[in-house]
Amino acid sequence: MAAAAGTGGVGHARYTFRLRVSSIARTALLAEWDRCRWVWNECVAKSQATHQHNKAHPQDKRTCGPAQLDKMLTEARTRTPWLREGSSVPQQQIIRDFGRSRAKAHKDIQDRLPMRQRAGMPKWKTKREALPTLNYTRRGFRLTDGRLHLAGGIVLTVVWSRELPAAPTSVRVYQDSVGHWYCSFVVPVEAQPLPGTGAVIGMDWGVRETATTTSDAHDLPHAEHGKKAQTKLTRYDRMMARRKPKKGQPGSKGYREAKKLRAKAHKKVARQREDTGRKWAKKVVRDHDAIAVEDFRPKFLAKTTMARKAADAAIGATKAALIEMGRKHGRDIRLVHPAHTTMDCAHCGARAKHALPLGERTYTCTACEAVSPRDKNSARVMLVRAGLNPAGADGGRPPGALLQEAA
Repeated sequence: MAAAAGTGGVGHARYTFRLRVSSIARTALLAEWDRCRWVWNECVAKSQATHQHNKAHPQDKRTCGPAQLDKMLTEARTRTPWLREGSSVPQQQIIRDFGRSRAKAHKDIQDRLPMRQRAGMPKWKTKREALPTLNYTRRGFRLTDGRLHLAGGIVLTVVWSRELPAAPTSVRVYQDSVGHWYCSFVVPVEAQPLPGTGAVIGMDWGVRETATTTSDAHDLPHAEHGKKAQTKLTRYDRMMARRKPKKGQPGSKGYREAKKLRAKAHKKVARQREDTGRKWAKKVVRDHDAIAVEDFRPKFLAKTTMARKAADAAIGATKAALIEMGRKHGRDIRLVHPAHTTMDCAHCGARAKHALPLGERTYTCTACEAVSPRDKNSARVMLVRAGLNPAGADGGRPPGALLQEAA
């Protein structure tokens, strides 16, 4: 599975492969993860202690940056043989991950984002809940005879579904909720331009249809993968509820089995959503040179009555797949601010005096009396705001395109 490349020239992409892990390698990976989890929890404890100290002594403020955490790790490895048995590479990388997570939380606080939109400060990683994730830089791994050799003498068999285009710069080894192990390589790649078509397209995200575009042939209907699997998911939820252990007690074999079945069902739904989104994104990118995309943030829908359907639509993942595919193939992706896109007229630019209720699916302009489906009008507004000629929405070459290409 390949992920995003850069907008042009040389960028980076992720290539993910399944791993065949022996019992010896699994034991070594889990031991390595226990050490990294301990380092993460120590970082959380130090961060909280620093916060409490700064709160109590404003005149003597301390910092908890990567330099202080690296020093903490060095001291801990010196006095703890168990920690020293593992490789220092994933332990240093988990400190980097902690620093990025903490910096993101502080930035959200400084930007005064609402609580529901903040990333939140890093929390403890518990043994029963946190899934193993190990990151290795170039000096912490090597590929020999098709096998992945990690620092510490861990050897893993990779299921190569495709060839890597270049030597990887880093690798992430992780376990998913089903228990499968994967490795994800970061590889430098070059953009793969597609032939020009001269067509442009605008799109509006929604819940009734995941994406409504200016081209009827490229609309993305709501696949409802989660709704189709709801009966099975509900049955597994009930199985887990009946077998739920008491607080502080380990789960029974039946509870663990029900939890695994539930995880497998959720994994299947996630893969179906990803497959649908990537195939649709590839079709849109292949047929259009420029794409005006609503910069829609679906997170706010999580506390509305549309939360379940919005989550099933996977708008965020589909949008990311489209942007990623467009950049990979050198297309012009333009993100449009979503404010008032349902109130503006795509033909004359007039704005309605009142917001349209969700039940009203037809847009009628009071200025030019144009009538069109609400989502189609919003998709055309994306083209106008992005500076693209709406004439290209019908598949024709927009005026001036030849002059732009010649320049």
